[in-house]
Amino acid sequence: MTTNKRTASSVLNGDIETKKFKTEIDSTSSTSTTVKESIPSSVDENNTKKKTCEYGEACYRQQNSKHTAEYDHPSTGASATTKNVSKRLTPVNKIDQSEPYRFLLSTVHGIQDNYNQQNAISLKEILSVEHGQLIRSAQFNYMFDIEFLLEQYPLEFRLKPLLIVHGDSRHDNQSIKNQCSPYPQIEICPARLDIPFGTHHTKMMFLLYETGLRIVIHTANLILQDWRQKTQGIWISPICPKTNDDRESKTNFKKDLLEYIERYRARQLQFWQKTINEHDFSSINVHLISSTPGRHTGPDLNKFGHLKLRQTLKNYLNLDKDEQYNSSPIIGQFSSIGSLGPNANSWLTKEFLTSLKQLSSSSLESPELKLIYPTVENVRTSLEGYMAGGSLPYNMQNAMRQTWLVNYLHRWKADHRHRSQASPHIKTYLRATNDQFKDILWFLVTSANLSKAAWGVLEKNNTQLMIRSYEIGVLYTPKQFSKATFSLPDSPSFPIPYDLPPVKYQTSDKPWIVDVAYKDKPDSHGNMWDPSD
Repeated sequence: MTTNKRTASSVLNGDIETKKFKTEIDSTSSTSTTVKESIPSSVDENNTKKKTCEYGEACYRQQNSKHTAEYDHPSTGASATTKNVSKRLTPVNKIDQSEPYRFLLSTVHGIQDNYNQQNAISLKEILSVEHGQLIRSAQFNYMFDIEFLLEQYPLEFRLKPLLIVHGDSRHDNQSIKNQCSPYPQIEICPARLDIPFGTHHTKMMFLLYETGLRIVIHTANLILQDWRQKTQGIWISPICPKTNDDRESKTNFKKDLLEYIERYRARQLQFWQKTINEHDFSSINVHLISSTPGRHTGPDLNKFGHLKLRQTLKNYLNLDKDEQYNSSPIIGQFSSIGSLGPNANSWLTKEFLTSLKQLSSSSLESPELKLIYPTVENVRTSLEGYMAGGSLPYNMQNAMRQTWLVNYLHRWKADHRHRSQASPHIKTYLRATNDQFKDILWFLVTSANLSKAAWGVLEKNNTQLMIRSYEIGVLYTPKQFSKATFSLPDSPSFPIPYDLPPVKYQTSDKPWIVDVAYKDKPDSHGNMWDPSD
């Protein structure tokens, strides 16, 4: 039996992800799922013939009783497989189908193809020539494999100007320079990190087409393994047309994006600042929630980090009689955990939860906080096996200092999206209306893990917010979609990436810790995990 070697990992404040490792991929291999027998009949108990849902077993609306009463969902036998292949969506179709939320998961190698058609997209599909004639692009990220990235662009776009925005540590800077040196079309922009232990963790794309500008905000590093068998989240803007007017969204997305870009103080981003200003953002209906390194005070206090989230929720929820929601549960889901303090009230359930629970009225109640983070068993049985744990860099030093955290933890489970075995690298936060989880008040997908470095910590009697890292995400509020709440069971349902309600850790469940050896049971590939090898 072989033993996996853990990849070199630097874990600081829960934000540093595992350094890139090389894997040999057999492009012809794919984990196939056992074919089930087709449903013999589509007649219900009242002898009423149902229609056949075109998405079959992959349909995410099967929890909706109204939908299932009208539609049958045959399993993927031979005839269903043939039908699903014929229903394969183009990249443009996929984005169009994701309206109005434009939130998709990454496709996963090793699950049935039809599960990658509904609200799912690959990096190659995001960059497809079908979206238009690309003029130039920018990629903001933490980890890069430049050769892999260029292979995801269509052949005709690979020589177009490309800006790479990355962290500015000496090691990373030299590595990026070496990777980019063969490609004269690539320009490098190092992100300043003025406070120790911060990272450039933002994951964002600017795609400038002849027809306009598209912004993509997501959760994946630009390396092969992040786009192959993990669960990632992706928001894709409309292509915003060029305009002579300063056309802004109702959410002030353009203003907030420019504010974020200006914090780099980088010559290389001046072109993109000008370009953003020249395009019409009025079709964008999400809020930008970002973090930038620094000690933010005065008029800047509420512009970044968890205070920006707090202010946005207070300004844009505006719920009638929102007191009824004061005790409604909040979920945080992430792929790493920083040092949070000796007890829950040090930061998590005091400062951070105050921002997460913010409604338009002030409330003294503390809602239930449910945190989703993979167990050891989640990792062991994942499609990648223990190697998935290399991207979940919660370390023993932090875990031992905050044993109280396990009381809040819940398993990763995503059966309805067929991604329970696709290890989560996605980070999301949401608030439900009640413990039945049929409706939610808001939803955030972001690069920010559960850490002070990512979200910020208040200093100087709450007059200053200190943030170490660059992060970015988008917040959905119902008001921008002409709704009171986001309804999960009804159509069109909001595409939550995991099962609700979440399942609390049992006594036997342990959170995945990256620098601990796991040799009791082999993983899904027959391997063990030994970080010392």
